[in-house]
Amino acid sequence: MKPGGGPPPAPDAPKQQWRSWARGVRSGLELASAAEQIVAGLRSWGAIAPGTRVLVFDPLLDEPDVMPAAADGVALLTRTPAEGGLTIHEADGPLERHRLGFRQPAADAAPVDPGDVDLVLVPGLAFARDGGRLGRGGGYYDRLLPRFRPGTPFVGIVPDGCLVERLPMTSDDVPVTHLATESGVVAVAPDPALDGDLVARTETWISGDPDAGDRAALEALLATGASDELAERMAGTLEFGTAGIRGAVEAGSNRMNRATVIRTTRGLADFLAAAGRSDGVVVLGFDGRLSSRTFAADAVGVLSAAGIAVRYFDRPVPTPLVAHTAVRLDAVAAVVVTASHNPPRDNGYKVYDADGAQIVPPVDTRIAEAIEAVGPAADVPRVEGALDGASETARPLGGSDVAAYVDTLLEGRAPVDGRPLRIVYTPMHGTGRDVLVQVFDAAGHRDLHVVPEQADPDGRFPTVDFPNPEEPGALDLAVELAGAVDADLVLANDPDADRLAAVVPGPDGLRPLTGNQIGVLLGDFVLEHRGGPDALVVNSIVSTPMLAAVADHHGARFEQTLTGFKWIANAALRLERQEGLRFVFGFEEALGYTIGRAVRDKDGIGAALWFADLAAASPKGVLARLEGLYRRDGMWVSTQTSVVRPGTEGREEIDGAMAMLRNRRPDRLGGSDVGGVTDFREGAGDRPPWLPATPLVAFDLGPLGRALVRPSGTEPKLKIYVDLRRELGEGDDVWETEARAREDAGAIGVELVEFLGLG
Repeated sequence: MKPGGGPPPAPDAPKQQWRSWARGVRSGLELASAAEQIVAGLRSWGAIAPGTRVLVFDPLLDEPDVMPAAADGVALLTRTPAEGGLTIHEADGPLERHRLGFRQPAADAAPVDPGDVDLVLVPGLAFARDGGRLGRGGGYYDRLLPRFRPGTPFVGIVPDGCLVERLPMTSDDVPVTHLATESGVVAVAPDPALDGDLVARTETWISGDPDAGDRAALEALLATGASDELAERMAGTLEFGTAGIRGAVEAGSNRMNRATVIRTTRGLADFLAAAGRSDGVVVLGFDGRLSSRTFAADAVGVLSAAGIAVRYFDRPVPTPLVAHTAVRLDAVAAVVVTASHNPPRDNGYKVYDADGAQIVPPVDTRIAEAIEAVGPAADVPRVEGALDGASETARPLGGSDVAAYVDTLLEGRAPVDGRPLRIVYTPMHGTGRDVLVQVFDAAGHRDLHVVPEQADPDGRFPTVDFPNPEEPGALDLAVELAGAVDADLVLANDPDADRLAAVVPGPDGLRPLTGNQIGVLLGDFVLEHRGGPDALVVNSIVSTPMLAAVADHHGARFEQTLTGFKWIANAALRLERQEGLRFVFGFEEALGYTIGRAVRDKDGIGAALWFADLAAASPKGVLARLEGLYRRDGMWVSTQTSVVRPGTEGREEIDGAMAMLRNRRPDRLGGSDVGGVTDFREGAGDRPPWLPATPLVAFDLGPLGRALVRPSGTEPKLKIYVDLRRELGEGDDVWETEARAREDAGAIGVELVEFLGLG
């Protein structure tokens, strides 16, 4: 290099003087050579991988061309509009020439949200070692950079000749977090204002994180002094419990990422070895979320390196298919990488025990202890490429395994000869379509219309804000299609196909059913065809008590468990062993159902088949069948009120509300005396094992019904459930009575929110 421009100005010299100096330096640089070395450094850094969304710049004549490095991921470019700030677009569309000479996306290019960008390669005339940046004077990037999500790495692209100790900075200037020169990529030093212990914990995690992109994200937070964000991400580790782990996909010990998955899998492998089960098979599957395949590959790689045989699905599949396959293959454990119906930013890791049900205490505690003993993720042995056939102990599952699941569902089907139905179905951008279509075709439900916009697995969930069929608006496209084709029934799975929602025709148009309504309808229909004195039905304690009345009508056994299908399945298995009962149906109000023993977890596909059969066998319609149950067994109406409190402070607020209920409780709710209070944190020894100690408080409202309060196990919520009972006279309008009862139940929920001080 032959830099020109003379010595750099004083740090407090005017920016225009600095720009003149930098332009002089750049005029003497061999930019092609510098660009080649900088690109090599970016590639060896490892933070740009396939799928990484990288904002880059089309170079001016005095800028190094680093487009080749960005092309290793998904390259994005900015556009300079006539008015306003820069916009971001994918770089593979039509480009046009800006008046200053660089190329930019065409005016009609679709915009990309800054929150979806993973890494920014930042241009500048000069950079300082502390992250200071000297722009060209327009201020475009300084207005753009604050719009990215916290932890997004900002990499200043700078030839060595334009790297200085300090630059003049104003309050509007945004520093970069990394510097890329001919010598490679380095992180800017942590902000000295950060708490030393937080910095130390973060740097320790960085040193043990095998993912370059996640290391860069944490380095970015250190460099920008983002203490609140760092404190959230480094607040311990994700807690492994009876639902496995679940959280936002980000860098940090308290987040879902490759390091977390690797350590969790190693802990599972060590638990299996300690239990003498490491010579068995582990079954693994994953959903369609953007990070799921990567996490699944790491899990298979770790298990393979530990000498454990793995049978895995190499494409996104429904969770109940994995759970069924685990039982069929007599697996010692199963893993599903999924966040079910959580928001797009989340992912999770779900573990099944050797009995095919989700883990329960004390197994969850033993696995958690094994995870805690695992060292840094970077030191955990794993077989690279195990999901692509590189491991001798890992083998893919395929069509015959899907066929076995389909056959099991068909064999257990009720013998129904009903009317033909026109059905609209949505898999909610998830994994359910292919398997459900195969099941329905074999069952004779062939007039099936899949919502085209939501048919394929897509972890971005572009048509819904929240991929949960219970959420307002989630079923809008399905209902719209149902109206267009004059459908008799709308069915929806959540993204991992373990939940089922249903919408049915009513007097005022299509009407969504609640999870409890679907539960009592299915429970009655299953008992009608699979009942008997040894038949067992189970639901969770926060689900409608009406199932008990339905079971009593059919002379069947009813049990209730804690929230979560892990408890339903484990209670069923134990009661079958100990009392010779025959489990036929289980459900929880959050749209989770299973029929028989085909799947020891929620099964949205099997439930969809039975519900379609139920609808076909209801000549007067599903609502008429539900009205008949209300009149026969008594009407129960249920509502749920949720208080959302995100973050660690929110968790403390929720915990505080639950703690208050130990000593202070309402005397009246909904105008009725509270007849009794059951605190499920106490007295577990007097209850069956599927009702252990848990943060749940129940208020007995006598003949009126009940109310329950509990924190969510997977979301930052406090949930309040109210169930009210109404007797129907011969002339009473069932739907008016239901609407009034629902208003009364909702009012009790609000009353409890106010009592807890969370209004």
